[in-house]
Order: sequence, then C-alpha cells, then structure tokens
Amino acid sequence: MLRDMGYPLPKRKCKSRSGMTMVELITAMMINAVVAMVVGVLLIGGNRTWQITYDSANKSIRQDALAAQVAFETIGRKANRLSYRIYAVNGSSFIPVEPKTKGEEVVSGGAVEFRYWDVELDQADSYNLLDVSKTATAYALFYIEDGKLMLDYGPYPPGGIAEGGGYRNVTGVKTKVLAENVDTDENSEVGAFSHTVVGGAGQGSVRMNITLRDPDDDESVKVMTATLMRNIWPR
Repeated sequence: MLRDMGYPLPKRKCKSRSGMTMVELITAMMINAVVAMVVGVLLIGGNRTWQITYDSANKSIRQDALAAQVAFETIGRKANRLSYRIYAVNGSSFIPVEPKTKGEEVVSGGAVEFRYWDVELDQADSYNLLDVSKTATAYALFYIEDGKLMLDYGPYPPGGIAEGGGYRNVTGVKTKVLAENVDTDENSEVGAFSHTVVGGAGQGSVRMNITLRDPDDDESVKVMTATLMRNIWPR
C-alpha cells in the first residue's frame, strides 16, 4: 500500500551468521580426531616396520655372516694355489682329505688352510724374489669348533699343519672367532669347505657353505661363497 501511495518501503536488515554451530564444531572435532588417529597408526606402523627391518639387518648372525664372507674371500684370493689344504677334523686332529678317484671330484671337509704372502717382495734382491722355497709368509686356518667359525692366523713358517696332518699350530698364532651359532648339516655330502679336484690337483677355487642360526628366534642365514686363488708359486 505504501508503494502504491508513493512512499518507499522500509529496508529489512539482513542478519549475517558468523561462527559455527555446536553440531558443526563437534563434527569438525570428530573428523580431526579420526585424522589424527589414522596418522598416529601410520606413524606407529612405519616405525615398527623400520625397527623390524633395522633389527633384521643388524642382527648378530647377519654381521657374523658378513665378517666370515669378507675374511674368507680376502685371504683366499691372495693365497698360494699350490699349497692350500682341505682337512677332515677328528677331535683336535686335522687330516688332509684326498680325492678317491683320478677324475673330477668334489672334495670337502671341516677345515681349510690357506698359505699366502703378507709382505712385499724385495725386487732389488733377486735371490729372495726367485727363492722357490718361499711358497708363503703367512697362513690362515678356517675351521668349525663348538658351533663357532674360527680363524687361526700367523707367520709361515713355523705355522701351518704338518704335511701329513696333525694338530693345529699354537705357537705365535692368533685366534679369532668369526661367527657364532654355526649350524652345519652333518648329513650333507658336502662339508663346510670344499673344492673341485681334477687329476688329483685342486683347481684353486674353495667354497664355504655354512648356516648361522639365531638361538632367540631360530632365524637362519646361509653363507655360501667361494674364493679363487690366482697366485701360483713356484711355477
């Protein structure tokens, strides 16, 4: 009617709503709580997975496996191919294992002895350089004892087991435990150490095959490696 009479209509004041209602606030809080819980679960799960991975990679048997492999390969590579020996271990006696045939055969035992050089040759001294009697200056004996992989090392001579076998040399020798909890398969035809013999002569590649077992959770790590001897003296 006022419009019809030419008077302007009064303006209505629009009330603007600011803030959140109680329902919206509670909903937002619940969403935030769920998100925080999911993130927490993911962080805890990730941390647990990382811890399991770290523990698995740094367990004693894995560190021992690496130490055994590195020592075996390093010493074997610099050994004299003509004077290494595979032994069968009978108590404290070490008996050289000989091939049973004249053909190609795998010979294995519970110990291996390497003889190698740990000093530089004096090239100015032709006598020492060409002395064929000096087949090595040091030796290393890898063997299993009481569930441990042991390493004896020292000067040669006088170190080293006698040619026909016998007892370990203990004079001027250092002994090191390379790995504990060593489990060897006694029923296996291949011992802890083996090599291939052709025509009665070893081919200079010695293999190590042992298993390390964790006594706490029975987890096992198999160590299978080989070392190739390239040094031959005298030729």
